[in-house]
Amino acid sequence: MHVYIYDDYLNKSKYSKAVNRMEIRLTDLGLNGKIIRLGGIKNIKGTIQNEIKLGAKTIVAVGNNQTVNKIIGAIIDTDIYGDFQRKTLLGIIPIGNDNSIATSFGIKNEEEACNILLARRIEKIDLGLVGDRYFLNEANIEGLGTTIDLGDYSLEIEDKGTVRIVNLLSDKANLIGSNPHDGLLDVIINTRKKDQTLLKLSKFTITNSTEQLLIDGVIEVKTPAEVSVDRDKVSVIVGKDRLFQ
Repeated sequence: MHVYIYDDYLNKSKYSKAVNRMEIRLTDLGLNGKIIRLGGIKNIKGTIQNEIKLGAKTIVAVGNNQTVNKIIGAIIDTDIYGDFQRKTLLGIIPIGNDNSIATSFGIKNEEEACNILLARRIEKIDLGLVGDRYFLNEANIEGLGTTIDLGDYSLEIEDKGTVRIVNLLSDKANLIGSNPHDGLLDVIINTRKKDQTLLKLSKFTITNSTEQLLIDGVIEVKTPAEVSVDRDKVSVIVGKDRLFQ
């Protein structure tokens, strides 16, 4: 059974045509399912976990990066639903802007997403973890004043630039071949004075006294924060043009 989680911004009139196209295509493909609209729901996690307990096999985020971040925790909470979680798939139907996660999965638009759901090509991938918040693509922070603590030693960045913590690429032009199956995060440090620095890490602490860490472009987290990777944590439905092997 498919359960479609509609983000509340889809209620705006400018998205009505895209939503209608998607719903018609899902009907044509025989992929009808239950629709849950996030607007007005206070306990999103509890609502989704109840659907999983009732037998939902595929939870589909209809919206953007923020939609995925709202529901990912419910799907992978093994402490509560163990066996249910292992059988639950994550699907994405992107509508509107801020859909780098869908791009990573090789999903370009809402109609193509429906075809990808039908094809049911499945990949189990790692997730990045900042504190208790998961991310699929990447987290980033201003370089100046950022310290990366590995326990045995630390790296302090003294120049302006960016620090990117990448689990899953969202841009084909990026030459760093991030692999969401290797149990490592790619920490990419770019500054004005130095060439790009690449570290492959599984666990570290990041600190910046003035800047926050931005997760998947939508959630800000204060530092210091422990960053780690959770291996093979979620099974996702992907397209053939996904940005990883």
